[in-house]
Order: sequence, then C-alpha cells, then structure tokens
Amino acid sequence: MQPYKRIVLKVGSSVLTEDGEIAKERMYNLVSFIAELRKKYEVVLVTSGAVSAGYTTLKLDKRKDISKKVLAAVGQPILMSSYKKKFDIYDVDTAQILLTEDDFDSRKRTEIFRQIINTSLEKGILPIVNENDISSTPDQLFGDNDQLAARVAHHTKSELLVILSDIDGYYDSNPSDNPDAKILKEVNRLTEKELQASHSPNNEFATGGIVTKLVAADFLISKGREMFLCSGFDLTTAKEYLLEGRHNKGTLFKPHS
Repeated sequence: MQPYKRIVLKVGSSVLTEDGEIAKERMYNLVSFIAELRKKYEVVLVTSGAVSAGYTTLKLDKRKDISKKVLAAVGQPILMSSYKKKFDIYDVDTAQILLTEDDFDSRKRTEIFRQIINTSLEKGILPIVNENDISSTPDQLFGDNDQLAARVAHHTKSELLVILSDIDGYYDSNPSDNPDAKILKEVNRLTEKELQASHSPNNEFATGGIVTKLVAADFLISKGREMFLCSGFDLTTAKEYLLEGRHNKGTLFKPHS
C-alpha cells in the first residue's frame, strides 16, 4: 500500500440518511472513523446530504430545481449542526466550504480554495466540502459529489480519494443480476463503454451511481492519483485499508505502476 499523506473522504446521501432522516448512528461511526484517521493523515471530508437533510423538515419535490435549492438551504445548517455535535465529542473543529464548478474553472478561485484547505489543515481544522446547490445554475452543477470530490482531491494534491458508498466496490458484472459477480480489487484502466454505461442511484436523494464513481476514478487515474471505493454502511473495509494497510475488500483504482 502506497503511503498517503493527505486523503479526501467522500460520503454520499445514501449513507448519511435513512427513511427520510439523518442516519445518526452511521454519521457517528463516520465521525469516529475520521477522528482516528486524523492521527495518521491530513483529511478533507466531502459530504452530500444537504438536500435530504432539508427534506427531514420540509417536504418539497426535489425533482424541481428551485425546490432542491430550498431544501439545500434548509438542510445545510441541519447537516453541519449534526456534524458539529458529533465532532465536538472528539474536539475536532470544522470548516464549511461550499463550491461550484466555477471555482475550478478559475485559477484565482481555485488557488483561494486551495489556500483555505491548506490553512485549515495546518491549524488542525477539518474542512467539510459540499456543492453549493443554492448558487449553482443547472449548467454549473457537478451533478454528483463524486466529481466534486475527485476535483477536490486533485486540486488539494491529495494522493487518495476514498468514496464511502452504498456498494462494496466495483464488480466484474452486475451483482443484482449475477450472484457470482466478484469485486475487482484493483483497476488501472477504464473503457469508454464502462464510463458511458447507464446507471441509476439506489437512493432517491442520491444523484450518482456506479458510473459517476468510474468517471471520478478515470479523472484521478489520468492525474496520477488513486481512488478507493468501498462500503460506507460498514466501515470495516475502509478501516482495514487506511488504518491497517490491508486490502481485503473494496476496489482500488490506480495508475499502472
């Protein structure tokens, strides 16, 4: 296992929410895990969940763009408050950073963002990044936080992006259709067919799917960086890989050595 110094951890809505509520136990397990990781790495958290958190208070149709923005506006403080209460247990200070695609299209904005991340980490503060759904226009949306997380990892010079998902890894065939499907432990190259396959998220508040994760992995491989995909429901695999240096499950996407 390559020694990493700085990692980005991305967690999706499907992990953070359950039955229209914030999944408090899973969030606590995540926070506890991050507190442990910070003893070994510099950690940046990219989180989804603002829209679904908003829905716990306000039942709007998230398929409508303006409703989604209202839900995000309502949900963002709920989500951050939930994180803060749990990180306070471990004396971890947090900083909220909201981004749009434009922040990566401008060298000046990207440099400001990078300096904020670097300064926060130097001061022992955990940066928590999310897409700014409120100010984004439809043509500016990342569409899912997998793409956002990949760009955060690249622009902050993080060696690894870890995606904590509702799936255990990348399989050689669809496990829903094939009971004999096996997880690919390491992937060095992705084909156009894989990157353009149809997909659907498993959670009504999730905007991604396996293909968005593959696109993120392909982007990072092209930049000489790595991505690890594993379950966010059971953090055993992530703990084994990041804390014990053992790769038992999950998929590692990395450039050819």
